[in-house]
Amino acid sequence: MALSGGAGNGGGGDEALMMREALLPAGDLEDIGSKVEAEDLEEIRSVGAFVRHAAEENRKLWYLAGPAIFTSIAQYSLGAVTLVFAGHLTTLELDALSTENNMGMGSALETLCGQAYGAKQLHMLGVYLQRSWIILNAMTVLMLPLYLFATPILRVFHQDAEIASLAGRLALYMIPQLFAYAFNFPIQKFLQAQSKVMAMAAVSAVALVFHVALTWLLVGPMGMGLVGLAVALNASWWLVVLGQLAYILMGYCPGAWNGFDWLAFSDLTGFARLSLGSAVMLCLEFWFYMFLIVIVGNLENAQVAVAAVSICTNLFGWEIMVFFGFNAAISVRVSNELGAGRPRAAKFAILVVLMSSVAIGLAFFAAVLALRDVYGAPFTESPEVVRAVASLGVVFAFSLLLNSVQPVLSGVAVGAGWQWLVAYVNLGCYYLIGIPIGYVIAFPLHGGVRGMWGGMLTGVGLQTLILIGITLRTNWDKEASEAHSRIQKWGGSAALKASDH
Repeated sequence: MALSGGAGNGGGGDEALMMREALLPAGDLEDIGSKVEAEDLEEIRSVGAFVRHAAEENRKLWYLAGPAIFTSIAQYSLGAVTLVFAGHLTTLELDALSTENNMGMGSALETLCGQAYGAKQLHMLGVYLQRSWIILNAMTVLMLPLYLFATPILRVFHQDAEIASLAGRLALYMIPQLFAYAFNFPIQKFLQAQSKVMAMAAVSAVALVFHVALTWLLVGPMGMGLVGLAVALNASWWLVVLGQLAYILMGYCPGAWNGFDWLAFSDLTGFARLSLGSAVMLCLEFWFYMFLIVIVGNLENAQVAVAAVSICTNLFGWEIMVFFGFNAAISVRVSNELGAGRPRAAKFAILVVLMSSVAIGLAFFAAVLALRDVYGAPFTESPEVVRAVASLGVVFAFSLLLNSVQPVLSGVAVGAGWQWLVAYVNLGCYYLIGIPIGYVIAFPLHGGVRGMWGGMLTGVGLQTLILIGITLRTNWDKEASEAHSRIQKWGGSAALKASDH
């Protein structure tokens, strides 16, 4: 089997090992896997058995990934609808930065909630959720100066005075949205860990319809302009939060939510460290493509270059919503199976989801190459920009193909608790290798936009290969044992004793 465990361990790196040692109690862990060996996936010895188990795993995968993809697209569309009404707004970049940070901080719950759910430690899921709320709201408070002083900050970066003033005023109206993010993303991870994905999809669908109607009303008939956009976004994101929260409080998560608990204020330091690792991991990935647009703006004929790259990255944003669904699905599957002490099932889930995601990635790859001369036309009336978009077809297609694998491997990392390890891999591959190579090709070697993007792809490709290597070499039996110990450390008997006092 391609993903069989080896002697090595995927949790390499001093910082990752220090984090793991801090989370895991001392003691003999070797007997944990043997207790559940009989429950694990049987060894696959024939093509028929492989097909049968792959079909069952695909059913589990799409039960999670389908609604997760819809949820990602619906919530991404909240911003897209706003852009349709607003055109381009500088403060939305601040908003994007905040969204990415909160997504990352919230993804620590995928590790802990998923593993606790797999180990039937349901009582700790609500505690983890509340810990994440505490940490994310604290982080949001720390980010408030970016919004309170948006105008002078934008002026420091030589933004037009009128735009900076307008953006700063709008940023103040968008502060409630920051706190909605701080509640929303942990709730989503809490629900995903329990496979409650249909509820998330339903709430997101209602919120999207509400957002379109409210945005039209405030910007159109009521003439509130950009302030109306901010009000609509605030209302829509809080509708998502309150809808999901109502689902939890109405008793649809029995055992996982038992009300507010003082245990939420314990172990905040270790929880924050894992959360920070998640945030760093995801932000390094998102910011990498922001660097592409910033650097391209310094090339010759920058206006056309930036327009072409922006069209590609907008399409890239829609495509990544599909693989965010796979990311969520595999993190849930891996964390659940490791928490249940089923390492072979975790390995098999990784193999099946990679096969599915690569197949979809190849379809995107072929579509871009076939349509590269025309797919830019709906987004611009400039023939020069359409030609520039077509010239990026090959590097864009390879970006989509690599992107079919990379989010899945990141989801595996989140499910197993390797956030800091992947953060270091991202830092080295993206910023110490990819961007410098792209810069050299684009400027000294005059490779232009294609050279910049192609050079940066070397970093993405290297990161993907490293994550594949880590996944292949990981001792999944040991990971299952460590997941069990992590649950005992963070939830299990220690938590129960604390709650009794």
